[in-house]
Amino acid sequence: MDLRGIEVRDHLEGSRLGQLMGLFAAGWWTEDRVAEDVAAMLAASDLVFALVHRPDDRLVGFARVLTDGVYLALVLDVLVAPDARGSGVGAMLMDAVVRHPRLARVRSVELVCQPELFGFYRRWGFTEQVGRSTLMRLTRSS
Repeated sequence: MDLRGIEVRDHLEGSRLGQLMGLFAAGWWTEDRVAEDVAAMLAASDLVFALVHRPDDRLVGFARVLTDGVYLALVLDVLVAPDARGSGVGAMLMDAVVRHPRLARVRSVELVCQPELFGFYRRWGFTEQVGRSTLMRLTRSS
C-alpha cells in the first residue's frame, strides 16, 4: 500500500462506523463489539486516530487513547486492516499517536498488547513489563 495515499485524522466520522466495525471484526479482542457500544466508546475516548486510504476512501488503521494529559496515557485498540499490515501503516499510526501534541507532557504512555507484538512497539520506546501484557514508555521525567 502506498503510504502517500494515507491521511491521518484525529477523529472518526460517524459514517465510518461500519468500516471501524470491519476492523474490529478482524481483531480477536474486538471481534464481539457491537456498533452501539463502539459509538459510545468513541465519544468517551480522549483521542481517536483514524488512517484513511484516500484513493478508495477506506479506513485502514485505528487507535484510541485515554489520558489525563499529565501523568498517564493509555493507548488502546491499535488496529490495522489485514491487507495493509506490513506496509508501514501501523508505524504511521503509532507515529501519530506518540507525537500527538496532547501527549507531549504526559509522563507515562502505556500500551496494552500481546507479548508477540512487543518487538513492533519497541521502536517508539516502549519496554516490556515482565509478567504483563503492558508496555510502558516514559515521555518526560518529573
